[in-house]
Formats: sequence, structure tokens, C-alpha cells
Amino acid sequence: MKENNQVLVDSKAFALRIIHLYNFLKDEKKVYVLSKQVLRSGTSIGANVRESVNAQSRMDFINKLNIALKEANETEYWLELLHEADIIDDRQFDSISNDCGKIAATLTKIIKTVKNSAEK
Repeated sequence: MKENNQVLVDSKAFALRIIHLYNFLKDEKKVYVLSKQVLRSGTSIGANVRESVNAQSRMDFINKLNIALKEANETEYWLELLHEADIIDDRQFDSISNDCGKIAATLTKIIKTVKNSAEK
């Protein structure tokens, strides 16, 4: 992995946080369905970012990052449900939700930049 690619580093670190959240939810809270949903979408962000590194074209690169962005938005939804159902507290939610939001903002910026450079 390229350590200088911040979105790769951040999305992998986020996936690890999601794995820890998943284990907490299933072991401590006995929440199985929502924990699997947030695990799937939360780890998919980094997987799609990683796939984008070896994209076959500019459009393939944009498509992979768009999928990662969609997964980030889905993850945020599951986190909101967990929070609003009082399964995770304010501190837990704010911390992981902020990380998810930062990754989504970075992905949006990269996608826009690549699209704009392609139009020139």
C-alpha cells in the first residue's frame, strides 16, 4: 500500500475501526443484523479505494471511487441508526461518524478533481 496516499491510509484505518465496532456490537450488545450491515459497507469503502489504485482507465478510477463514496454514505446511515436506537453513545457515534464524513469529503474532492481535469 502506498503510505503517501492519504485516502488509502484513512479508509483502511476506518475499516479497522469498523471491524472493532462490529465485534463490540455482536459480542457486547448482541446486535447481529445491523452489525453485519455496518461491517459490510464500512469495510467496502477501503476495498474500493484500493481497487481504484489499479484502475484500467480514468472512468474505471472514478467508478471505483464513486462506489466507495456510496458505501461511505450507506455506512453513515447504519451508524445513524445505531446511534438513534441508543446502541452506540454520542461519543462513539461522533468519533466514527466524523471519520466517515472526512473520507466521504475526500472522495468527493478527488472525484470532482479527476472529472474536471478530464474535461480540460
